[in-house]
Amino acid sequence: MTPELEQQITDEPELQDFSQQTQDLVDEVSDPEDQAIDDVEMSLFDHLEELRRRIFYGLIAIAIGIIGCFTQVNQIVKLLEVPAGEVKFLQLAPGEYFFVSMKVAAYSGLLLATPVVIYQVVQFVLPGLTRRERRFLAPIVFGSTFLFAAGLVFAYVALIPAALNFFINYGGDVVEQLWSIDRYFEFVLLLLFSTGLAFQVPVIQLLLGLLKIVSGRQMLLGWRYVVLGAVILGAVLTPSTDPLTQSLLGGAVIGLYFAGIGLVLALGR
Repeated sequence: MTPELEQQITDEPELQDFSQQTQDLVDEVSDPEDQAIDDVEMSLFDHLEELRRRIFYGLIAIAIGIIGCFTQVNQIVKLLEVPAGEVKFLQLAPGEYFFVSMKVAAYSGLLLATPVVIYQVVQFVLPGLTRRERRFLAPIVFGSTFLFAAGLVFAYVALIPAALNFFINYGGDVVEQLWSIDRYFEFVLLLLFSTGLAFQVPVIQLLLGLLKIVSGRQMLLGWRYVVLGAVILGAVLTPSTDPLTQSLLGGAVIGLYFAGIGLVLALGR
């Protein structure tokens, strides 16, 4: 830049502001924290081939998990029958328990293969992430996995027993408790996985905060809508219609929402 041009920029405030904005943009682009570590050019076909390979590995892991769980499906079924207590289960159609076994093995195998599937997803997106984004990747993945597992435990320990006790006690002196094995496991598996998904609320909040889409203060101001949404979510996700189960799930979602607000505010977002 010539001395005359530098003097002209100094004398003109508009040009000075434009020069400063340009310099800030250059500094931002050149910031090592915002640059991808593995900055390797890949063609569209290379990306598609990498995606195909990661999907293939994920499907192999799911298949192995399902086959492994099917070999131990009777033990898994007995474990899931524990919350029902002394209730007797009936096979009301030929092959009903076989299809139930397949369903239980599929859900269980998918659950066991989840870490491998997450690993494949991370390996696919990792080369395009900056250093700043990579620092948040591990806590988000770990937090999401932990919360999903916590949701499964919460459903197994609290939600399922509460719902089953309600149904057992309601009309227990009028009708004998003989339940369809297929309907029971449809109820249990749906409640388990819907609760695990509902426990992802703090992870979603963290992502929104880190991306500067919604601040922690804005989340706090919208608590009334969240309470209403949690009530609706509890009614939609729980396959039972008893108010106790819906209240437990709705209360858990509200608690997780406020915990997520605290986490976002602690990060200064």
